[in-house]
Amino acid sequence: MAGCVLALLPSTWMYVSTSDRLRTTADAPRTEVAVVFGAGLWNGEPSPYLAHRLDAAAELYRAGRIEVVLVTGDNSREDYDEPDAMRSYLTRQGVPDTRIVSDYAGFDTWDSCVRAKKIFGVDEAVLISQDFHIRRAVALCRAAGVESYGVGVADRRDATWVYGGVREVFASGKAALDAVLEPDPRFLGPREPGVERALAAGR
Repeated sequence: MAGCVLALLPSTWMYVSTSDRLRTTADAPRTEVAVVFGAGLWNGEPSPYLAHRLDAAAELYRAGRIEVVLVTGDNSREDYDEPDAMRSYLTRQGVPDTRIVSDYAGFDTWDSCVRAKKIFGVDEAVLISQDFHIRRAVALCRAAGVESYGVGVADRRDATWVYGGVREVFASGKAALDAVLEPDPRFLGPREPGVERALAAGR
């Protein structure tokens, strides 16, 4: 019984710490920056799950609730570039290229949150992901120093959704350790002015 309680503590932490932080595209707070997390590519294009995240970001931009979209994902191989695929998709949805900033080293949620804060200077953001992942994203970004609200995109309850939900139970343990130990991302690098320039371009 004690083991079960300990195993569920990270998930409990995520739910408690984000209980008042979840929004929809209709009531998301007006914030300068939205962060969209990568979710895989299919033949070089955003997967359906990733496309739905990007659709939500485009909706927020058109509604005037955000000014800049920070797309963060995996570009660890020359033939796999999530951020550029995300950028191309957003421009097709009407978001100006000058309002999109790419983070090519967002290898996992913690890395993306830390880099948003330390590399891109993001202090506050609306985070966009699937509903099964958004609590972890908000909890980790808040632990990294980013004042965060989350928009959880709902998807049909298919095998991918079930897998994602089960995965979150195990991922919450790593998330709790990341929040406590605050490890550096796999790649940190120098400060980048992309977000500041994108905000300035819109003024």
